[in-house]
Amino acid sequence: MRMRTIALLQLLLIFPATLFMASLVVRNLGPMNSEPANSAQQIVMWYAGRVWTLRVLLFTLPCIVLISGWLALRTRHRDAVRLTSPRSPASSRPHWPVRLVSVTTVASAGILAIVGFHVLTH
Repeated sequence: MRMRTIALLQLLLIFPATLFMASLVVRNLGPMNSEPANSAQQIVMWYAGRVWTLRVLLFTLPCIVLISGWLALRTRHRDAVRLTSPRSPASSRPHWPVRLVSVTTVASAGILAIVGFHVLTH
């Protein structure tokens, strides 16, 4: 139950940064007067027009997701190692919350890498 809560909270926290990154990609795919590119441009301009969005939605929330995901996965691994005996093989297939925590943790690391690279180059 705890891992499900963490997975859903991480998904919620990573959504604004994912929306922004997806909008950056979509706006460059087609001409600006077509509908998906126009909507994506409006989303990008909304983020760019507010300084707090860049700090909170593109840096702070992905940092929270990265740290909480790392802690949750580390704790789960430590508990799994402690609870499995050498005679009983542990389940090698993790359930969906563990996979979702893993994906959101890796995605947040990627988003932070992109944002950090952008900050360093500009």
